Amino acid sequence: MRVGIVAQRGNPRAGALAAEIGRAVDATVVPDESTADAIDLQGTPVEEMDACDLVVSVGGDGTFLFAARGAGGTPIMGVNLGEVGFLNATAPEDAVEVVRRVVERHAEGDAAVAEMPRVRAAGDDWELPAALNEVVVMGAQRGHGNGIEAEVRVDGALYTGGRTDGVLVATPAGSTAYNLSEDGPLVHPGVDGQVITEMCARGGMPPLVVTPDSEVTVRVDVPESRRSTESPVVVADGRISREIDPPTDVRVRRAETPVRIAGPELDFFAALGKLE
Repeated sequence: MRVGIVAQRGNPRAGALAAEIGRAVDATVVPDESTADAIDLQGTPVEEMDACDLVVSVGGDGTFLFAARGAGGTPIMGVNLGEVGFLNATAPEDAVEVVRRVVERHAEGDAAVAEMPRVRAAGDDWELPAALNEVVVMGAQRGHGNGIEAEVRVDGALYTGGRTDGVLVATPAGSTAYNLSEDGPLVHPGVDGQVITEMCARGGMPPLVVTPDSEVTVRVDVPESRRSTESPVVVADGRISREIDPPTDVRVRRAETPVRIAGPELDFFAALGKLE
């Protein structure tokens, strides 16, 4: 069995815990390139973690999202070193023993795995990697006189349009992240759907929860006087972005492959309590 380990970059505590986990599990340990020195093994690009049978993320939600980029359909288990940890159910003091047990159960084919949907953004000739939290379509700059002109359609039907800093399409998992900071609603992870939230819209509509299989199309434009100096962007999970040339359409819909989460069940309400 191959177990990938991805530790938070620049965090000695995460690196030390990753090394301890690596020594404890009865499996071939495969660290990503930034974790390799801490574990003293040859590293592999995070994009190749899908070749493992299980991936362990040691850090906060950002580290989990980073690991998920390359895990594909491989289950991911999160060890929480962050402040909130919506995606990481295992406390650091329990990590070594819990990971060891999860590895044993996976090796025996007896491990429970939960699935979380992802969303993917695409244009006429491009596509971004799937996002676990959200896709954001936004102007190069925010604030008065900036942003984009956006027309938002759900399965072809017009929902809203006008000047806005951006449009955010989030999964239930992502409702607690960027979506929440833009006054979008919290969505329990057991609810199947997508959240559309406008960002500082000028006379826009309230956030909307749509069905999980809906296609959200954002028609993006900026005044012609700004087109030569500003390019709107599409961003997946705050990490991967692409500039787009307006006027153009950005289509967002559920990705084919969900994130598969291993280990203890996530406690949504306990994590919410840490937001206070």
